[in-house]
Amino acid sequence: MLESLSLAAGLSWGSGLRLYLTVLLAGVFERLGFIHLPDTLSALSSPWVIGAAAVLTLTEFLADKIPAFDSLWDAVHTFIRIPAGAVLAAGALGHADPALLSVAALAGGTLAGTAHLAKAGTRALINLSPEPVSNVVTSTAEDGLVFGGMLLALFVPLVFLVLMVGFLMLAGWALPRLWRGVQGGFRGMATHMVSRFARSRHD
Repeated sequence: MLESLSLAAGLSWGSGLRLYLTVLLAGVFERLGFIHLPDTLSALSSPWVIGAAAVLTLTEFLADKIPAFDSLWDAVHTFIRIPAGAVLAAGALGHADPALLSVAALAGGTLAGTAHLAKAGTRALINLSPEPVSNVVTSTAEDGLVFGGMLLALFVPLVFLVLMVGFLMLAGWALPRLWRGVQGGFRGMATHMVSRFARSRHD
């Protein structure tokens, strides 16, 4: 049960940050025999799924390094990452009681949504800066975070679950502040643009 919970939490959390990389890692590790996924997730080890996940992982890797475009990518994937996290979390429990699967899906969607909002909010705030370096550094750090997190979820479940509790506490503290920071940043940009436009009309 501990391993199933860790797998469910890892897949849903990873989906909120890097869905395609998460699916790719789970499928490749299963294919290589490093882990055993439940039958309900056996499709992840299909060569077709692995191939598609690899292409989409590369696409996301490149798209996420482009300032501003990564925020558009995140906005679109709000409708993909969260449902995927719910489906993967339910699938991680195999053929369990339907009520338990429903709870797992709700928890997985919530965890994926929390991770997604934390990522999207952080990147939106960083994109207010005109230089592109911080965006690339943050994106690369996210790639490494998902890779390391998935390794822990698959091979050291207890440590991963403890860290997930810490992540949820940190996210609960940070998300309202990220939201206020992004709102303030966009208001500042709008005020600056209006001021410049007014000066140009006056000149």
